[in-house]
Amino acid sequence: MSQPRGMLSRLRGVWGSFWAVPAAFATGAVLGAILLTALELRLRLPLDGFLPSGPAGARSLLSSVITAMISFTALVFSITVVAVQLASSQYSPRVLRTFLRDRVTQATLGTFVATFLFAMVVLAALPDQADARLPALSLAVSMALVLGSTGMFIYYLHHMTALMRVSHMIAAIGVQSRRSIGRWAPRPTDPTGSPDGPIVDVLVAPATGVVVEVDVGLLARLARRHGCALTVERIPGEFVVAGMPLVAVHAVGDTPPGPVDATLAGQAVEVGVERVPGQDVGFGLRQLADIAERALSPGINDTTTAVRALQETHDLLRRLADRPDRPRIVRDDDGTVRVHVRRQSFASHLATSITDIRRAAADQPRIVELIDSILADLATAARPEHRPDIQRCRAASPAADAPGRR
Repeated sequence: MSQPRGMLSRLRGVWGSFWAVPAAFATGAVLGAILLTALELRLRLPLDGFLPSGPAGARSLLSSVITAMISFTALVFSITVVAVQLASSQYSPRVLRTFLRDRVTQATLGTFVATFLFAMVVLAALPDQADARLPALSLAVSMALVLGSTGMFIYYLHHMTALMRVSHMIAAIGVQSRRSIGRWAPRPTDPTGSPDGPIVDVLVAPATGVVVEVDVGLLARLARRHGCALTVERIPGEFVVAGMPLVAVHAVGDTPPGPVDATLAGQAVEVGVERVPGQDVGFGLRQLADIAERALSPGINDTTTAVRALQETHDLLRRLADRPDRPRIVRDDDGTVRVHVRRQSFASHLATSITDIRRAAADQPRIVELIDSILADLATAARPEHRPDIQRCRAASPAADAPGRR
């Protein structure tokens, strides 16, 4: 049962890559052109005379389409590269994923490549005889793809202009983070507990990288199969080095557990090259903190951008303040703990979002006051166990001893 899950995880990773959508468009264009031209050579469709000038005119038209699509593709790729460079230098290298996973950019490149390849196949299928019947439907589809590519290019320019706006980028990070909080952050109703048995084995990280995702379902099946309990030692978003302890194996009852397959455990705890949204709830806060810190740097000195990033951070922290610091637990029907996965604590979210930005804003009264107001609001909305962390964070404020401060 583990192999299909691992395959699905890899397929999701491939589909999320930058080249997947353009490759799908290109494959569909080639196959569609081959099937359509083959069909037209066998069937007489009522579209003869679409190009009265004959094969020579059709070749000229398709050659122009191919040349134009190559130029359009190069232009779109150049604009994307420039946008990525600007976002990396102006905001944060961690926002590049927003551009690389943008479906509009991928669909635009895919449309241009599909139009180019479709025209190439139709051009290769044109007959040499001057009086031969032309694949009129294929030519019509080529023209329709050109019109669609033109519309996609205009929309792409509009979309990239909107995507480069810092307010849009911050809002997109907020939407993505709220989705992660709603799905992966602990809830008051989540079960608590930890494995009672001693640790009998420790599985190490198979590679160096960042913990991207933990498949608790696969870990639970492994634990039941081998009669043990498993504790994931690393939190999603945490960096691990190959050979570090990754999964601890606990005994359950008096029966010694069987050896757990390290390969399957490695599939359950996915290690990647960078942090990604999803189970890593704090990744969005890290992105917002990077944007705010860079905006407050002497080279940029954009206080308004830092304020906007803190406002979005406020919303995310308020949602997290109402959730307990509880691990992810999987139990059997009899209450036996099978899987225990630690999660990021609220204190760590505060450190990422407030402490780092406060250091960069030591000489920015506007930012300091905003941070103090955010902490004051969090203190009223947070769960009782989070309030000591908030009070410690407030006590560390440069304005803690200011007149009138309570």
